[in-house]
Amino acid sequence: MNERVLIIVGIIAQYFMSEDDFSNEHEIVEELLGAGFKEDEISEAFVWMEKITLNPDQPQQSPKIKAPSMRLFSPEEQDGLSVAAQDFLLKLRLGGIISPEIEEEIIIKACQAAEEQQCNLTEVKSLTVLTMFADLQKDHSREIDCIIGNKLEKLYN
Repeated sequence: MNERVLIIVGIIAQYFMSEDDFSNEHEIVEELLGAGFKEDEISEAFVWMEKITLNPDQPQQSPKIKAPSMRLFSPEEQDGLSVAAQDFLLKLRLGGIISPEIEEEIIIKACQAAEEQQCNLTEVKSLTVLTMFADLQKDHSREIDCIIGNKLEKLYN
């Protein structure tokens, strides 16, 4: 809802709380039009007030804040991933760039590839990009460009 609609809601509320007797909605609308408000803004204000008045039991939708989950690397995973690679994956997940499911898939692929030696940061970055490409449900082109170009700070902006 834009600022002008909120102002209209405030004006309407003041009219109803004041001593003035507005017997119908038409008088209030004419007064608001005379004050320079647009008809669609006035209509939006009335619709919003009606919705709030008729559905008072419905709580307002507030964004749900989800605490990041903590993931501990198993001894096998620690052996298969360099410390830099582990840190890289942690930053991506905590930054909301990759989901826990994608992180898990990357860790599994990295550990399978690291039978003889640890996967280093470059290898994990490559696996991350390939896994993100495989994830068809989301468009990760910006993230992939930042990972390849070593510009992780852009992912947080």
